[in-house]
Amino acid sequence: MSEKLFSPYQFKGLQLNNRVVMAPMCQYSVTAKDGIPNDWHQVHYVSRAVGGTGLIVIEMTDVEPDGRITDNDLGIWSDEHIPAFAKLVDGMHAHGSKVAIQIAHAGRKAEDAEQPVAPSVVTFPGEDFREPRALTTEEVEAMVQKFADGVRRAVQAGVDAIELHGAHGYLIHQFHSKLMNHREDVYGQDLARFGVEIIHAVKKEMPEDMPLIMRISAIEYADGGYDIEHTLEMARAYQAAGVDIFHISSGGEGPAGQRKPGNYPGYQVPFARRFREELNVPVIAVGLLDDAALAQAVIGNGDADLVAVGRGMLRDPYWANHAALELGVSKDKAAIAEQYTRGY
Repeated sequence: MSEKLFSPYQFKGLQLNNRVVMAPMCQYSVTAKDGIPNDWHQVHYVSRAVGGTGLIVIEMTDVEPDGRITDNDLGIWSDEHIPAFAKLVDGMHAHGSKVAIQIAHAGRKAEDAEQPVAPSVVTFPGEDFREPRALTTEEVEAMVQKFADGVRRAVQAGVDAIELHGAHGYLIHQFHSKLMNHREDVYGQDLARFGVEIIHAVKKEMPEDMPLIMRISAIEYADGGYDIEHTLEMARAYQAAGVDIFHISSGGEGPAGQRKPGNYPGYQVPFARRFREELNVPVIAVGLLDDAALAQAVIGNGDADLVAVGRGMLRDPYWANHAALELGVSKDKAAIAEQYTRGY
């Protein structure tokens, strides 16, 4: 069992040295507010590659300026963004990590947009959020193309996989949620349609052997929110359209009501297992999986194929190396950089 978390993993053309994933986490560090990665991102991401992470998912990267959570977020709405992302990807590749990028739009959760856009005029609760404007049918169709253009640029920058952000109350999630989508057009009649159209569009921009990942909230916590049966229905449509791997999280659509997130280590793992078993699809588990033994158990028990670590990697860029040693993996297999071996 000691090799499970640190055994290789392959899906289509993606070959990973281990099953440790760095979860996408916004850094809010684009000080120039142009969406372009800078020195902070270079150090932040490449250090996790040096630390032995199998797959690094670049944080939420948005398809238009007003699709950012804040103006300090990454974006990929212009070809001018490609060189900086290529440099970032090359840096991670140089140290053995593979790279995915999370392509997204914040929708009604765009805090710095003068007027956010959304499926319907439903404001996110809280003082930091403005009332959104409902996208017209034509604008929704144009938004699909913006996702495709963003993916094209990411592929040109050299990423190994694409992740669509369909979780945490952002735009794709907003469309497949009855809480946020009150439309009467085709995008309201079929809640999965927006996501399906994006999947079809982005797959045309991706090499055939490149996996498409989708992050999805398995359940909503706000009163009246959907349960996992609804999400599985959406996921079946997304899988049929071309999603290869699901990254299973939960919530983010608004403040929790009577149903509360567990917020204990592994609280989302049962959701990941349910997706894996019912859809027969590879899944990434995430949610307070910072303990190496717990992450090992998630893989060893067959709950998930990959484990995403977030806060643990914020604290320790070398989380993967340290977890490997803790689990008894030999130093030569733990991917410790030669320059650091004297420290071990």
